[in-house]
Amino acid sequence: MAVIGFHASHEQIAPSELLRAVQDAEQAGFARAMCSDHFTPWSTAQGHSGFAWSWLGAALHATELPFGVVTAPGQRYHPAVLAQAGATLAEMFPGRFWMALGSGEYANEHITGEPWPDKSRRNERLAECVEIIRGLLAGEVVDRDGLVRVDRAKLWSLPDEPPRLFGPAVSEETARWCGSWADGLVTVNQPHDRLRAVVDAFREGGGEGKPAALQVHLAYAETDEKALAIAHDQWRTMVYGPPLSWDLATVEQFDQVGTRVRAEDLHDTLLASSDLARHAQALAEYAEIGFDELYLHHVGQEQRAFVEAFGREVLPSL
Repeated sequence: MAVIGFHASHEQIAPSELLRAVQDAEQAGFARAMCSDHFTPWSTAQGHSGFAWSWLGAALHATELPFGVVTAPGQRYHPAVLAQAGATLAEMFPGRFWMALGSGEYANEHITGEPWPDKSRRNERLAECVEIIRGLLAGEVVDRDGLVRVDRAKLWSLPDEPPRLFGPAVSEETARWCGSWADGLVTVNQPHDRLRAVVDAFREGGGEGKPAALQVHLAYAETDEKALAIAHDQWRTMVYGPPLSWDLATVEQFDQVGTRVRAEDLHDTLLASSDLARHAQALAEYAEIGFDELYLHHVGQEQRAFVEAFGREVLPSL
């Protein structure tokens, strides 16, 4: 069975409250955690976006959980800075930190004022960043003059074991490419046939024997109607997914596309239910597809009822 983790959504919850939530999750039986790394939320209703790297230091200190973060080197972050951040956390908390390196979304990256490259160019840039980060984590002096420039960079505080570098992917093509370089795969819930194709592509691309992690969006409340209302309020802008979610620039643009989404449209995106047995069955099915780690993201801003209910009934049943 897959290991069950908690997803900490910086876009929806203030950093101090999110820290309490992940502590509650640990007490409830969640075995690990991961978080997003955004500069902006996906909608005005979400209303938050704390700095993930500051928060990760606090969260790793406040719990015993392993943590991961999905981040994007190349535009908002220079890869040498991310390598230093990852090395520091891995040195302070050995064996407990990984980072997934993606090509980013315009909503977060446009703040630098640099042009937004097309997807193929972003992947080229990401490939360079992966090489730079791996070299720095290996203790090398790195110079680079390509899509990313690096001048005689060297990390002086290194962990005994570098953090694992996961590859985030939502398509077969990207997953197959990630299999060639990543230490693991992380993706988000989609229809089962598409998830199987993504996992298979990652394995075929070189990821055989490496962990596959799934971020599971869900909504839980005391009634199905309330669960769906929470999802509609907080997560409707994510119905469209990529490439639209990659290329919109502002919260206002996400809010605009969200006006077209009905509550019932969310059923294809996530499970909104008061029935804990249904949630447990859905998670068991994801594990059967081949995922080693499931990170549960209740898309509401209030986390305690979800954490307590899932800790009491769902986690033991799995």
